[in-house]
Amino acid sequence: MKLNKLFAVLLAALLILSSVAALADITIGVPDDTTNEARALQLLVDNGIIELAEGAGETATKADVIAEGIEIVEIQADQIVNQLPDLDYAVINGNYVMDAIAADFDISAPLALESEEAYLPRANVIAVKGENADADLTKALVAAVRSQKVADYITETYGGGAISVVDEPTDGYDPDVDYDALAGQTIIIAATPTPHAQILEVVKEILAEKDITLDIEVFTGYTEENPAVDAGDAYANYFQHQPYLDSYVEETGGDVVSVTTVHTEPMGLYGGKQADLSALGK
Repeated sequence: MKLNKLFAVLLAALLILSSVAALADITIGVPDDTTNEARALQLLVDNGIIELAEGAGETATKADVIAEGIEIVEIQADQIVNQLPDLDYAVINGNYVMDAIAADFDISAPLALESEEAYLPRANVIAVKGENADADLTKALVAAVRSQKVADYITETYGGGAISVVDEPTDGYDPDVDYDALAGQTIIIAATPTPHAQILEVVKEILAEKDITLDIEVFTGYTEENPAVDAGDAYANYFQHQPYLDSYVEETGGDVVSVTTVHTEPMGLYGGKQADLSALGK
């Protein structure tokens, strides 16, 4: 009897030690750029996985994380999916998840998603040089982007990975714009591949009806699109949310402004080596 009790105590101790050891090995990947890292950490806070130091907000980093047994791993946003198999979990931007799915990468459904309060303020924007904010060419671009055709395309194509934020879609055209005067002009727009460049293909068709050419320049990173607009190498860009643009302007003094919001991409927590949240005690 005493041996059975001793065995039970030892077994319980081993289970506790095993649980602690497992928790000590938990790694969670997050984007390493300022606004997206803070956003990813807030998702973890909202789901009771970590806490953040008092005062940590839109610029929170792993240094602000309060969590025993959890290692936050900062990774370049476009590389997190590739490193997911080596992590327990990762918080990933919606566009990279869509890229992964399109490339047949084996990725599960998200284990947790941002709330509307988190992702709606980070809707992706069309941005132009400040001096072009009120130009007719910009108004034509905005009307096409905010069309019902584009909103329907986003809803039908991305299944919630991207969500249109246009409240009152247009027919694709601005009644106050003289389209005849714009005929023959070209808009060069810098964009990331998914979903931005794909959405712009729909916009391209709308503008083509008025003999306006949309030249979509595809970039695979985040560092060149705003400088391209600033330098006049691109008329507009479509790849970022407002906090990212605000950071760019603050850091560089650039003259790039948003002219409309288009869609938002909820961040999600995805399993790598873990299939569910049980390793986190959830």
